[in-house]
Amino acid sequence: MKLFYSPGACSVGIHVILEEIGKPYELGLVALKEGAQHKPEYVAINPKSKVPALLRDDGSLLTEFPVIAMWLAKTNPEARLVPTDLEGETRCAEMLDYVCGTIHPQGFTRQFRTANFTPREEDFPKVVEQGKALAAKYFDVLQSTWKGDTWVLPSGYSVADAALFFVEYWATRRSGMTLPPRLATHLEAMLARPAVQRALAQEGLPA
Repeated sequence: MKLFYSPGACSVGIHVILEEIGKPYELGLVALKEGAQHKPEYVAINPKSKVPALLRDDGSLLTEFPVIAMWLAKTNPEARLVPTDLEGETRCAEMLDYVCGTIHPQGFTRQFRTANFTPREEDFPKVVEQGKALAAKYFDVLQSTWKGDTWVLPSGYSVADAALFFVEYWATRRSGMTLPPRLATHLEAMLARPAVQRALAQEGLPA
């Protein structure tokens, strides 16, 4: 397998999952800040021009964080990264979708790619503040609806934790935000996991 990633992008969550699984894989750097995702050599691999993307051993490509995460979990059941019951798997998918479909684009893309939301540079600060406010709102929702203990799901650690990790990491390391108590505890628990430490080190990111 080969993971196409950019340091500190949401792909770090998939990187963590691969480290948790422990099977051999390669890394393919896609420098988003340099526009590498739009260069012909990467577009030929992934026409969506984004990360993460996972090149599987059969030569086929998987895209979209929730799909890659669930495929890795389901094809590596010994790693126990997804609940085995229908309700648990459904709740895991629900969290993946909330992080990747709501918290990421509404809370953080507004902060990191502000020009996507307004052509007027004088409006950039307002868009960034809106993104921070939305991210804080979404984190508060998770705080008030938390069902697990340390980990997101009552069944224990899963790919949902790896997804939540990347937005928590962005909030504290890039946006200067303070997480609600349960999410702060979750982030600290994630940072203590060897798989997370290895993924961050490989991407040159601070713990």
